[in-house]
Amino acid sequence: MRIISSVTFMLMTAQLLCADGTKDNVPDNVRPVPPAGIEVNATDRAELNEGLFQLGERIKQLRASNDDRVRDLLPDVEIFHRAVEVALADNEYFAPQDVDTAKELLRVGTARAEKLQAGDAPWTTQTGLVVRGYRSKIDQTVQPYGLEIPESYTFSGKDRFRLDIWMHGRGETLSENNFLGQRMKQVGSIAPVDTIVLHPYGRYCNAFKFAGEVDVLEALDHAKQHYRVDDDRVAVRGFSMGGAGCWQMAVHYPGLFFAATPGAGFSETPEFLKSFQQETLSPTWYEQKLWGWYDCPDYCVNLFNLPTIAYSGELDIQKQAADVMEAALAREDITLLHLIGPQTKHAIHPDSGKEIERRLASLARCGRDPLPRSVKFATNTLRYHDSHWVRVDGLAQHWEPSRIEATLRNWATLKGPSTVTVQTQNVTGFTLTIPPGMCPFPVTQPVAVEVDGQTFTGPRPLSDRSWTFHFWQGETCDTAGPPDDGLHKRIGLTGPIDDAFLDRFIVVRPTGTAVHDAVGSWAAAELDHFLTEWRRQFRGDAIVKNDTDLTDDDIVSANLILFGDTASNSVLAQVAPSLPIKWTADTLRVGDKQFDAAHCAPVLIYPNPLNPRRYVVVNSGFTFREYAYLNNARQVPKLPDWAVIDVTTPPDALWPGKVVDANFFDEQWQLR
Repeated sequence: MRIISSVTFMLMTAQLLCADGTKDNVPDNVRPVPPAGIEVNATDRAELNEGLFQLGERIKQLRASNDDRVRDLLPDVEIFHRAVEVALADNEYFAPQDVDTAKELLRVGTARAEKLQAGDAPWTTQTGLVVRGYRSKIDQTVQPYGLEIPESYTFSGKDRFRLDIWMHGRGETLSENNFLGQRMKQVGSIAPVDTIVLHPYGRYCNAFKFAGEVDVLEALDHAKQHYRVDDDRVAVRGFSMGGAGCWQMAVHYPGLFFAATPGAGFSETPEFLKSFQQETLSPTWYEQKLWGWYDCPDYCVNLFNLPTIAYSGELDIQKQAADVMEAALAREDITLLHLIGPQTKHAIHPDSGKEIERRLASLARCGRDPLPRSVKFATNTLRYHDSHWVRVDGLAQHWEPSRIEATLRNWATLKGPSTVTVQTQNVTGFTLTIPPGMCPFPVTQPVAVEVDGQTFTGPRPLSDRSWTFHFWQGETCDTAGPPDDGLHKRIGLTGPIDDAFLDRFIVVRPTGTAVHDAVGSWAAAELDHFLTEWRRQFRGDAIVKNDTDLTDDDIVSANLILFGDTASNSVLAQVAPSLPIKWTADTLRVGDKQFDAAHCAPVLIYPNPLNPRRYVVVNSGFTFREYAYLNNARQVPKLPDWAVIDVTTPPDALWPGKVVDANFFDEQWQLR
């Protein structure tokens, strides 16, 4: 359903998703992202270094505190120091005013440190524009986010508030320094009445994917810990690159929000790059499979349970995103509400903005449905596995379309037995969970569960009116998911390689000497490349340990990213005998294929043989490279679960070397 507004001026301008158009389609000539900054003069550099030293000394004192509140609030101080420090170290002041912003950040950070040392934290009871920080589980770096706290928020009250997440547009100069400067001074594009607005940083310019996606979830969780947020009235919103982020968060986490309002952006990779970037694509078969991680049309049926208001300017080339989703939803018999700003390019038309707010306010009065009678959920990977009371625990094959539809029938007020009907596609296991107080079925009767036409007797609801049902490979069971014995792709252990970098990871540096100089030099260069690009693209400092310093706690708590070979890296030598790909001094064996170990090396992801609930990754960081930075739609996995790299071909902006073979492991983590 399309609704066109009547006025022809713009409410908001936004940055385009790419800067140089077709100039960014040349892998051999890739401009740097972020760009090089300006030279900071000696006087300003000295002032910033002195400010960093003074604030750093106060942070050291605060870290030594035994006060839990001080330690909890310390990231609210550390974000200022880190923002200025990394921008100065990495040449990320892009204009003279950025240096002025840095000086202001040091002033505010120092003032916060002084207050916290005195036992006070006035920013925690501040309305209006507030910046906060949290320590990320991924790499333990402090990450910033912004808030707009309405004047109606009372810090001593008990009522809970609606919260809208607003995702920013693409900004290649949006360093932490500049993000904090904006969020301290600029009111955002939306201001719903009596609503907290959360501005996630998203770890820079990745369309809120990968670590950027986790940042949204971590920032929301942190805000919920410190403010009275109504869990049933959280909306996800955004425009341009933020609209792309909104689409992907909406379809992947449909049970988290009461509404979604994506504007412009992109919703999938191949068609967008063809139309917007005018790019000729020649993907490998596994790249096409892996588009299924973030391509939203594959997941569009999930909007069955999430009210969605799409927006596009009538003249905006990025209207393509909502058009694609509109067509995909029509195939599911769902009519997308698509507001269109007349004669408007890449901006939100003011009348459309008002209409979005009116409709959202109505949806907020209803809030998220805590127990929808029917749930429809589609996924290509167990990275995304649940919606409301339905969770998928196993797939017959990853990266193939998978779906589950479940409906509660014969409620307590109706005649007949209590029944749940479930239909599945490519699903081997699932769990149905109705939380306490919400189960509509009588506690004196078992619940019949019909799965793909076969009826099973489920348990009765418990006395607290909760109910849980587990199903695995054609049978009911007492626990969720695959059995503990043996290896299975399961929630948290799905691959591909990029999946390891959405949770805590430690890079394990080799201290020995590689058997072959070519492989050793290549692995060392790839390690350095990953550390540099993790900082530049995901705004963190990866935790790095020598192989000789790894602890038992590290093995328990983190995914291990192992660089080198079995001679140079002692941890890799320890796990290598348990990996499906066999690597000796002479040969790299993959099933019945053999490769010369003198110039070929594996990259792969696999459950850690030392702790099968965590990953090991061999010789790889995240798999997209410099060419993908130029357009957010390209920022998708380039490699599956494993690959063999011929290191005599130098790495470039696309690949870590020549990929001579690659594939996914099967659902038991074995070679196909």
